[in-house]
This record gives sequence, C-alpha cells and structure tokens, in this order.
Amino acid sequence: MVATTTEQLTALAATTVIVHPLVLLSVTDHHARSVSRNSQKRVIGVLLGQDNGKTVNVANSFGIPFEEDEKDSKTWFLDHNYIEGMYEMFKKVNARERMIGWYHTGPKLRAADQEINDLFKRFIARPVMVIVDVRPDTVGIPTDAYFAVEEIKDDGTETRKTFLHVPSAIEAEEAEEIGVEHLLRDIKDSTTTTLATRVAEQLASLQGLQSRLGDIQKYLVDVASGSMPINHQVIYHLQDALNLLPDLSEQTLTQSFAASTNDQMLVVYLSSLLRAVIALHALVDNKATIGRAELEEDGGVKGTPKAKEKGSEEEAKKSEGDKKD
Repeated sequence: MVATTTEQLTALAATTVIVHPLVLLSVTDHHARSVSRNSQKRVIGVLLGQDNGKTVNVANSFGIPFEEDEKDSKTWFLDHNYIEGMYEMFKKVNARERMIGWYHTGPKLRAADQEINDLFKRFIARPVMVIVDVRPDTVGIPTDAYFAVEEIKDDGTETRKTFLHVPSAIEAEEAEEIGVEHLLRDIKDSTTTTLATRVAEQLASLQGLQSRLGDIQKYLVDVASGSMPINHQVIYHLQDALNLLPDLSEQTLTQSFAASTNDQMLVVYLSSLLRAVIALHALVDNKATIGRAELEEDGGVKGTPKAKEKGSEEEAKKSEGDKKD
C-alpha cells in the first residue's frame, strides 16, 4: 500500500530499518562474486526479517538474477520465479523470517527502482528498499533505507511516485557480535596504538561529515539553479540543523571558544616543553654514562698485569744503566 496521507507519511518517516552484519556480509559477497565475473553493474537481492511497524528488522538476505541495460535504464530483467523458489526454501529453514523488501548496491537511486519496487509488491504490501554501498573508500553507515510513497502536490496536480528516506541502523545479536569480534581481531593491526586508532576514527568521522555537507551543498545548488524541484520537508530539516549551529558573531561565544582553545594549546605547549627537557636530560645522562665507561676502560688498560711487568722491566734496565755510569 502506497502512503499518500500526511499521517501515513509521518508514520513511515518514524520507521527505523535495522540491518544486521550478516546481511552486509552477504551483500558484499554477492557483489564481489559479480565483480569477479568482470561485471561492474549493481546487484539486487531480497531482504528477509520482521516488520514490527515502528522497526523493520533485516536479519537475512539472498541474491537474485538481475540484468539491466546501462544505456537504457528502463530495460531490465528480474527473475521473479527464482524469488518464489528461494523464498519457499528459506521458509523451511526459518519460518520467522518473512520477505520484507529488497536491496541493491546503487550506490544511488536509479530510474528503474520504482518499477522494481512495484514488482516486489506482488510478494509484500510495503516493501522496504535498502541501498548498500559496497565501495571500500566510503565512510559512515553504508546503508540507506527507502519506502515508496506518492508525493502530494499543493497545486492539485497529479501525484508522483517517489521514495521516502527513513533512518537506518546497524545492530547485531549476541551471536553475531561474537563473530564480528573474531573478524575484527583477525584484521586488527597490532602495530597501531590506541591513540593512532582514535585519531583514525576521528578522521573517518570528519570525512563522513564532509561528504554529507558536500551532498547538501550540491542539493541546494541544484535547487537554486532550478534543475531539481523544491522539497519543503528537506528544506525544513536543513533549517532545523542550521538553527542548532552556534552564532559565531556573538562576542561572548567567541571569547569562550578562544579561552577553550588557549587552554588546550597551553597543555600542548607544556607537553612539548616537558618532552624537550626529558630529551635533553636523556642526552646528558647518555653522554655522562659513555664518559664514565671510557674512563673505566682507560684505567683498566693501565692497571693490567702485563702493563705492570713492562713498567718494572723498564725500571730495572734504567737502574742497571745508572750503575754502569
């Protein structure tokens, strides 16, 4: 059932799609096997789980045969008989997992997604579409969830089918957490320190934020140029986000930021001084240790028995020469 009223749209927007790590591994494996056959096209599969109304729990998935023409987005093929056969076999293994939607590896929305979603309505009334970004250079949550809706226009013209973005999250059960921990333990680099790991995680977070800001900027530029229609809901959300930003023109806030920055820089400056003093102390201590070792080595050479015998022979010869004179 396609959502049309404001209440239905609000209920859909409050729905959270929870994706399990097993699904991400399955989708990544599906895409990797497709790439190994010299194919860079996206792959499509079926999502299994439970639809609890407020939350959609995506616990399992399987890939399906899919082909599309890169030049013509309206030309595609999907084997729906294969879907029925695979779903019947999955029901025999786990009857709790129902068909709840489909996925593809995008990484963005395509023109044929609405038609493919209409095909899945043969099996489920409200299919969820999840785009899984399998690119290794991406940061952040690799999933984007959507529901098909009909956009109601204010001017009374014909409604248009579109996709409503809903929040998604990555969660795991206890058994999955153990498996993920084992995988992370195997790929963890033992040469990196905790500080390096924290810095790398913060850098990845900043890169993700930069990517999202770039998408927002591109969207606003397209809206301003007229290439994209104005979506008031998106504009409202952006305005709410901008309202949460601090006013840097206020003098009190500027002074607070300056004081906080100065306190942090003072700690960094003192740390640098301590490191320099400790390095100099270690250098002086090392020099003194080497000097004492050299003195002890010189004294040991002069005090050996051979040196004493040689000195006594020289003294005897000198005394014999004095007697002859």
